[in-house]
Amino acid sequence: MDVRELDRRAVLASLDVVGKASPGDLGRPTPCAGWTLADLLAHMTAQHHGFAAAAAGNGADPEAWRLEPVGDDAVAVYAGAAERVIAAFAEEGVLDRVFALPEFGTGAAFPAAQAIGFHLIDYLVHAWDVARSLDVAFTPEPGLVEAAWPIAHAVPDDERRHRPGAAFQPRLAVPADATRFDQILAMLGRTPERSPAAGR
Repeated sequence: MDVRELDRRAVLASLDVVGKASPGDLGRPTPCAGWTLADLLAHMTAQHHGFAAAAAGNGADPEAWRLEPVGDDAVAVYAGAAERVIAAFAEEGVLDRVFALPEFGTGAAFPAAQAIGFHLIDYLVHAWDVARSLDVAFTPEPGLVEAAWPIAHAVPDDERRHRPGAAFQPRLAVPADATRFDQILAMLGRTPERSPAAGR
């Protein structure tokens, strides 16, 4: 299946979870160490804008990735950014492009399909982060989990995961009988059974 369709479904799943938040929830802790829900939504919003810019050939511009507070309208702001990135990825010819992704390093660039795969797994996992913050269920559809599986294995487990504000923390051990999605979460530094208040 086209990675863009898989990504669209992952983003829509994140929208469904984010839509359950109210302004009073924005101060809640999340599984992302040191981040409130407002911080997480600001990150998720900025990344949508950055990837949309990358799809249009402007990803090398640092302004495209600028992090801004989302305010009390966080859900609506996030929804707007989600719509933008879905539309950007759906443009004709986008899979023939190279995406500049400076957060991977100065001058870093990736084929479109690989870059969109990065975006897919980011939003599948961040949807789980939001759900944990809100204490609501999040069960991703099996097709998205299977698509994310090889991408999770390919995410480098290096010093970048130790940087402040890193999206993914160092890989954790997981029971052999864990679900495929729980294994993905552990590979990306999440502990499924841990409460948001405890951090990752």
